Amino acid sequence: MNQTSTPRRAPRHVAIIMDGNGRWATMRGRPRLFGHHAGAKRVREIVEACPDQGVEYLTIFGFSTENWKRTQIEVAGLMSLFRRYIQKEARALKANNVRVRFIGDRPGLDIKLQNLMDELEDVTRECDGTNLTIALNYGGRDEVARATKRLAEDVAAGRLDPADVDEETLPQYLDTHVLPDPDLVIRTSGEARISNFLLWQSAYAEYEFIDTLWPDFSPAVFAGLVQNYTQRDRRYGGVKV
Repeated sequence: MNQTSTPRRAPRHVAIIMDGNGRWATMRGRPRLFGHHAGAKRVREIVEACPDQGVEYLTIFGFSTENWKRTQIEVAGLMSLFRRYIQKEARALKANNVRVRFIGDRPGLDIKLQNLMDELEDVTRECDGTNLTIALNYGGRDEVARATKRLAEDVAAGRLDPADVDEETLPQYLDTHVLPDPDLVIRTSGEARISNFLLWQSAYAEYEFIDTLWPDFSPAVFAGLVQNYTQRDRRYGGVKV
């Protein structure tokens, strides 16, 4: 007798390291910021593709704590791009029922950008569709250090017993404490490293390192990677018997 197999679930949470904007622009004889602008346009397409792919949470790596090492011109251009992106996309994000959150060391960003981030989070707070998290001035080690500092402050103040601290405690202090851990992490542009992104949260994530540069990362490519994920056998350290 034929039996119908139960289809494997799409990743609930996908995290993306959006790499290759600068190289994409250089290949076209254009300045690096041209590539960053092209990459920003791709974000909307991938956010809009999430519901059809069964993806509830999307986290994108916008600017790392290490990116301050880039030229002053590029950093200033990126900060301007972030401000313009928020102002331009706020209405569309709300109209598409997208809940937006930001993670990272927010006080390290300029006050105008911080205010825009606060406003976008507030205006989309009641949205219950796709959850979009944008990592700005974010580093995994920095996040863990900041979380550990807050945890230590609670211990010192008597609000937390050191004997109660375990691997379930620290995540409550992370920037991502309201989010599920990522199921799938994608890095574009051919680099095979995680670049200090969601270090704690991705302990059991599946990874895809692809050659596609971020401005060329289409909804079709995204759909293919989601489909690949559904074929993977996730055992979380165990074995099937």
